[in-house]
Amino acid sequence: MGKTYASMLPEHESFIHAQKLFFVGTAASNGHVNISPKGYDALRVLSPNRVAYLDLTGSGNETSAHLTENSRITFMFVAFDGKPLILRLYGAGRVVLPDSGEWADLARPFTLLPGYRQIITAEIDLVKTSCGYSVPFYAYEGERSLLLDWANHKGEEDLQRYRQTKNAVSMDGILTPIGKSLDER
Repeated sequence: MGKTYASMLPEHESFIHAQKLFFVGTAASNGHVNISPKGYDALRVLSPNRVAYLDLTGSGNETSAHLTENSRITFMFVAFDGKPLILRLYGAGRVVLPDSGEWADLARPFTLLPGYRQIITAEIDLVKTSCGYSVPFYAYEGERSLLLDWANHKGEEDLQRYRQTKNAVSMDGILTPIGKSLDER
């Protein structure tokens, strides 16, 4: 059934690349736990103990807020077709904003999708697999274009305003790195 590893093996990386959806879980010391589904081709395995994903502008920014207070992060990948498997990556995450000195290097492996706002990177200290025997089969039909269409329609200036009102502070009142960046301007 379940197994534990100190880092990702090549078969874990192959499994991750085959998934069309992943989940990110974070929590601050107080307040709500956040679990966020992610789609698109937005995650990169940078090494056996490091991953990063391109985070797009959305209605909230809970992951970013939580990581400023408590770096704990969990990624979950689930097989919805083929051989059953659940793969979790546990580690310490942090936020890299586009104006950061490390942005260019970290962003290089990504296609910068419309509405990108930050990259979440994580040092992985534990990898766990479990059977996934109870996970139902689902068929992948394609990506939704709604978020990318919305970001393209808004344009960069309106996206900046949106981030000021929707992404600067979490639902539990934690200032995000985007919010801190806006305060410094």
